Amino acid sequence: MAQKPAANAEDQGNAELMFRAVGAGWHIATLPRQRMPLTAYSDAIESGEVALRLEAMDSYGPLVKSFYPALGLTQVAWSWRVAKQGDTIDLRKKNGDDAAAKVCMSFVWPDERMPFLDRQLMRFARSRSAQDLSAATLCWTWAGSEELGVAIDNPYTRRVRSIALRNASHVGSTWFNEKRDIMKDLRLAFGDEWPSGAAEPGVTAIFLAADADNTHSHSIAWIADFHYK
Repeated sequence: MAQKPAANAEDQGNAELMFRAVGAGWHIATLPRQRMPLTAYSDAIESGEVALRLEAMDSYGPLVKSFYPALGLTQVAWSWRVAKQGDTIDLRKKNGDDAAAKVCMSFVWPDERMPFLDRQLMRFARSRSAQDLSAATLCWTWAGSEELGVAIDNPYTRRVRSIALRNASHVGSTWFNEKRDIMKDLRLAFGDEWPSGAAEPGVTAIFLAADADNTHSHSIAWIADFHYK
C-alpha cells in the first residue's frame, strides 16, 4: 500500500490515535520521505451515526492497527458511505489506484509462497521500510466502475489484492452495511498461493484508508460500526 507525509507526517505516523467510531491503538502510516499531504481522519456524527470521517485530497496515509501476536480473525463488519470520490479511479491502473474508502487486512504469509520475482521485490522493499511489510494484504474497496465481488491485483504489487464491494454507482447519501467472511475472501484473492489444507493465517494489521494521490482528486467518506472477531 502506498503512503505520504506533510511537514509533521513522521510525528503523526508515530503517534497512537483514538477515534470514537473505531477505538484506540491506531497510527497513520507514511511512505519513506513522503512529501504529499496526509489523508485526514476525524470523529464525526453523520446521519445520526458515530463515524470515522475520511477525507482525501491528493493525499495518502492509511490508519493502521497492528497486532503482535497475530490475531485469528474470521469475520469483519462495518457500515460506510461515500459522498464524493474521484471520477478516474481504476484499481487496475497505477494512475487510477485510489479509493474514497477501503478496509484492508495484512496476514502472516510465508515468503516461500510468493513467486521468485515477488520474493526479491519484497526483500528490497523491506530493506527500505521501517514497517513490517506483509506478503499478503487484502482490501475491501469502494471502487470506480469495477465489477463487484471480483479479486483485483494491485497495479503496483501483487502482494496487495482488492475486492470491490461498492463502486461509483453507490456514491451518495445511502449507508451500506458489509459483513465479510475473511478467510473466504482471502481464498478468493490469494487462493493461487494458499495450498489446500494449509492453516488459516493470522491477521497482523488492519488498515482503514482513503487515498487520492494517484488521481489527484478529492474524496469524502465515513465508516461506522466497525468490528471484527
